[in-house]
Amino acid sequence: MQTVIAVSGIKNSGKTTLLTRLVSELSGRGLKVAVIKHDGHDFDCDIHGTDTRKFTDHGAYGTACFSGNRMFVHRIGTGETYDDLIRLFPEADIIFIEGAKDSTFHKIEVVRSGISGEPVSNREGRFLIATDMPEKDFGEETIDMNDICGIVKKIEEITGRGA
Repeated sequence: MQTVIAVSGIKNSGKTTLLTRLVSELSGRGLKVAVIKHDGHDFDCDIHGTDTRKFTDHGAYGTACFSGNRMFVHRIGTGETYDDLIRLFPEADIIFIEGAKDSTFHKIEVVRSGISGEPVSNREGRFLIATDMPEKDFGEETIDMNDICGIVKKIEEITGRGA
């Protein structure tokens, strides 16, 4: 059974750092882990000078490139949703979404002192706050943001299986 977990928090709160550590731990345990990153700004993922970029520069709304080991799909203006992107990873045991603070997905929020003082994500779905601040500051379950094994244990609890 596939699990989707959003890792939310404000910019520079430590979402990417936490995710890289979780991905390393969970994939090291034999799970297939995928990550979907939400970017609130536009971005450019096709490298200048490549054939696929040349196709895009000449008007293609989408390009794809693949080999025996990987694929790359680039589409412009097609309005994908989280569900569309989740379907791209049918073999994943766990899919993390970086961002998605307004979603109702299972959610871990990163709150770091000096960066953010309180959760900003939709409370619905949030099962854990990863922080370097005391639990009493939040009134909901927290864990030290560096306790990767403890966070994985909480993930195991919501997935209903050992990771």
